[in-house]
Amino acid sequence: MTQTPPHKANSPVMPAAVAPPAAHYVHGVATSEATRWLHTSGVVPTAPDGTVATTIEEQAGEVWRTLLVLLDEADMSASDVISVTTYAVVGEELGPVMAARDAALDGHLAASTLVLVPALAQPAWLMEISIIAAR
Repeated sequence: MTQTPPHKANSPVMPAAVAPPAAHYVHGVATSEATRWLHTSGVVPTAPDGTVATTIEEQAGEVWRTLLVLLDEADMSASDVISVTTYAVVGEELGPVMAARDAALDGHLAASTLVLVPALAQPAWLMEISIIAAR
């Protein structure tokens, strides 16, 4: 999928009076004049054929593949994402989760929250992500 330029309705909020983010994200995104919004449910790592990969790295890839499909279906792209909330099972390696986010967003910075949880709704799920996008 070809990324479209960021919509001018979304602007990063990174005040100099606040410590810089701990990873590749921004503290906030101000949105004005948006005419289209997408709020997703928590997207889980189930492939279209119903399978669930066993590693968090593969699961992160599947979740972001699904999120990009949802964005495309909503006539949006990764550059329209303003907020990402990631839930990961405690004890799992987080590097691949963050790397998958960074790869999917392709340099675009969104507000991002990572929540460690003891378990998700299905034992095979090691992570899930919800996003908000505005255009």
